[in-house]
Amino acid sequence: MKILIAGLGLIGGSMAKALKQNTSHQVLGLDRDQDVLLDACSCGAIDGKADSQDLRTADLVYLCLYPEGALAFAREQGPLLKEGCILTDACGVKAAFCREMEALAGTGSYVFVAGHPMAGKERSGFAASDPSIFVGASYILAETGAPAWAQRQVEDLALAMGFGRIVRTTPQRHDQMIAFTSQVPHALACAYVMSPRCQHHPGFSAGSYRDVSRVANINHQLWSRLFLDNQEALTQELDELQKNLAAIRNAVASGDQAQLESLLKQAGDIKRQMG
Repeated sequence: MKILIAGLGLIGGSMAKALKQNTSHQVLGLDRDQDVLLDACSCGAIDGKADSQDLRTADLVYLCLYPEGALAFAREQGPLLKEGCILTDACGVKAAFCREMEALAGTGSYVFVAGHPMAGKERSGFAASDPSIFVGASYILAETGAPAWAQRQVEDLALAMGFGRIVRTTPQRHDQMIAFTSQVPHALACAYVMSPRCQHHPGFSAGSYRDVSRVANINHQLWSRLFLDNQEALTQELDELQKNLAAIRNAVASGDQAQLESLLKQAGDIKRQMG
């Protein structure tokens, strides 16, 4: 296959490296930063820079871009893609993005498969790309009416890259769960390190501080966009977090040990049961 990856950041660069290591497909890259393309070629992450002819002959295109960039690509380049080309994305929010992609249906002959590789790290950019982040991770496919053969192709490539599980869901369910599993932890970490005590933590911190604060080392432009694109679901989860924090806070403030023990036991039981 001829595979194009638009956007060679952390995810796109890691995908390129994983595909080159684990498959025999031709992998070409597109990125607005020419230095990134040069680096990707030099280290063997891609076979070369894609040109307009490659767009017309590609079998599959990964959109590893911010949602607005992915939509712009679909609007501008989608009509150039050949009939049956699979266009798939790596966006972290699905409902709004999939609605926009549905509105573009008929403007090209490609087949759209909504995807989300559940992997990452605190650092961003091609320099941070690492195919090992995919090993054993989940790859989410959001149902958008794509034909089964196209979904299977994206699934097979995900497994070839090292992903350990394919999860199928709806765009709406995806966003509800991502608000809980990904976006709330980032919001919590950011709120946590904004305490004036954070600047004095050396010498007083160990594993708990590292675990809670790790994802506060955040790409603020990307995550602010993801938060706002998932506004309703994230607001609901933040309300739930505030309610639970308030219950613990009130038990502490009132000196109610029985209530505090009950709340902490409930949390511990849930964590031990669910992992």
